[in-house]
Amino acid sequence: MTEDMQESDTKAYVDELCRQARSASRQLAALTNEQRSAALREIASRLVEAESLLCQRNALDLEAGREAGLSSALLDRLSLNPERVQSMAEGLLTVADLDDPLAGAIDRWRVPSGLDIEQRRIPIGVIGMIYESRPNVTADVTALCVKSGNAVILKGGKEAIHSNSAIAEVVTAGLHAAGVPETAVQLVQRTDRETTNELLTRDDSIDLLIPRGGPGLVRAVAERSSIPIIKHYEGVCSVYVDESADLASAADIVMNAKVQRPGVCNAIENLLVHAEVADRLLADLTPRLQEAGVELRACPRAIKLIAGATAASEDDWSTEYLDLVLAVKIIDSLDEAIEFINSEGSGHSDSIISSNNDNAERFLSLVDSAVVYSNASTRFTDGFAFGFGAEIGISTNRIHARGPMALRELTTYKYVVRGQGQVRD
Repeated sequence: MTEDMQESDTKAYVDELCRQARSASRQLAALTNEQRSAALREIASRLVEAESLLCQRNALDLEAGREAGLSSALLDRLSLNPERVQSMAEGLLTVADLDDPLAGAIDRWRVPSGLDIEQRRIPIGVIGMIYESRPNVTADVTALCVKSGNAVILKGGKEAIHSNSAIAEVVTAGLHAAGVPETAVQLVQRTDRETTNELLTRDDSIDLLIPRGGPGLVRAVAERSSIPIIKHYEGVCSVYVDESADLASAADIVMNAKVQRPGVCNAIENLLVHAEVADRLLADLTPRLQEAGVELRACPRAIKLIAGATAASEDDWSTEYLDLVLAVKIIDSLDEAIEFINSEGSGHSDSIISSNNDNAERFLSLVDSAVVYSNASTRFTDGFAFGFGAEIGISTNRIHARGPMALRELTTYKYVVRGQGQVRD
């Protein structure tokens, strides 16, 4: 195939994806909440039935990933097992049981002219999703988009093509059985860059684009897309242990925030410790972290208290490791912690551990992140943990959506105006 023929073929392929998605979005928006929820329950049931097939297909991706030298963290993101398949199904059921995000008016009022104005929530329309590694995203995004009345075009990474294709087959069958347009959820079956680049130009067909993956993917999409996007580049998250902190609780929170699942965006990369409690906290916490396999990179003051630590570089403070690596810095004040997080962090999730309510409230007010915590692990920045049922991603945008993006964030609104023959003077 010549280059011109290939370009023409790619354009035609994307044309058809977009045409079908727009048509399906209009049909989906006309369905009742009960119809949309029934489709999710049907898909959930079929996912459980297909567990063995999904794991077999996933094994092909895992084998290819090992051969390609993917890190243990990336292989963990890619992996499916019976528990994760069950979790995907439960996520669909949870979303199905949530209230209708399109129900009722947001607001109503009457203006002096006598017009009755209603602000009504509606679907965005067609969502484009470009993501890496995690095949569970295919199911999560399906749940959120179908429930909120949006059609979605899914473009997963080549490293998960077998897994994503298997899940998409189940989704298509479930939608068909429930009487919902099958093309409401479409997986791009091509893994070439040209198809992705063509999708990024379709601002006439795709209403919102959400890239979910490493910073390289997000930046590439942001630079090339003509479609409005919701993004977060990195999860450079921090815990600050204040001088008034309960140190036993602080140690447990830090362990959870770093070790429980280090390869995710809400795991911490920086530990900030007030100088007044640094020696006591690190004496207890350092052995626990090192026993868990965490590599510690420390500032000049902290390295004196941490046997086996290496010196942190300036780049370490703003690096998303997605691995068992933690940068440790001793500081002298709450305001220094706030300044550090606002300058070195990525605006994702940050936490203060403190028994001083004034300090905690100052931190919560002045740290400029999508999610801020007092006396809790950053690992809770998640659609499930927030009670949303699932999430389509974590947004660090300042407009439209911020933090875990769920059903409400996948809607917009229109104004419905009722009159009795009014004309404007």
